[in-house]
Amino acid sequence: MAKDSAIGSFTIVLLLALVCSALVAGTAVGLRDRQEANRLLDRQKNILLAANLYEPGADLATMLAAVETRIVRLADGAFVPAAEIDPEEFNQLEAALDPQTGRELSRPEDLAGLGRVEKYSLVYLVRDNGRIDRVVLPIRGRGVWSTMHAYIALADDFNTVVGVTFYLHGETPGLGGEIENPAWQESWQGKQVYDRQNQPTLRVIKGQAPPGEAGAHQIDGISGATRTLDGVSKLLEFWFGEHGFQPFLERLRAGEINDER
Repeated sequence: MAKDSAIGSFTIVLLLALVCSALVAGTAVGLRDRQEANRLLDRQKNILLAANLYEPGADLATMLAAVETRIVRLADGAFVPAAEIDPEEFNQLEAALDPQTGRELSRPEDLAGLGRVEKYSLVYLVRDNGRIDRVVLPIRGRGVWSTMHAYIALADDFNTVVGVTFYLHGETPGLGGEIENPAWQESWQGKQVYDRQNQPTLRVIKGQAPPGEAGAHQIDGISGATRTLDGVSKLLEFWFGEHGFQPFLERLRAGEINDER
């Protein structure tokens, strides 16, 4: 076949495309395990950051030794024994899509824009002399362009925010993307999730939250990010409401929770 013929040129291009596709596919498969390991390390680091346990340069495994991973049933807030669901194998996002472990949300329920929600959730406990000193909860919800993923840690009153990390999102850089700004995340510390009637009232507002009791349930806004921050407020309302972690936190506060492994 003549090298400069149309068929010859097409054949060469096709062969190159096939070789390149095979190389790209092989590289993607070969890197999959490493990518998943990196994602796991990132999640672990953000759990520690939210709980104020992360120390730059320290051994990650040593820091994680202080964190206990458990599964709770969202409907009643009870711990699920590891023999029933292994926390190390549980994929929360996949569980939401499975008819056995997830359910569809009605429009009034779906404040966070999730569509479906899992029936079980991972939670992370930090203990002090056997008692739960703080708890880290995974939360997520729709922003403008993406689903925003975060961890939020509460103190041993299970109401006061210890820290928060928004670690995965696709919001606009410089605007909604500022939710990952450490300075903004630090402004959450000390805020209260529930009011005296045990209603989830923590919200992001426009401008700056006032000091003291007046701003106890308010988080500073971010200029130009109104729609993203509306999403943050709605995901907080959902995850700390009756369809999220409210039953679990109520049982922790009452000391009623079953701690069987």
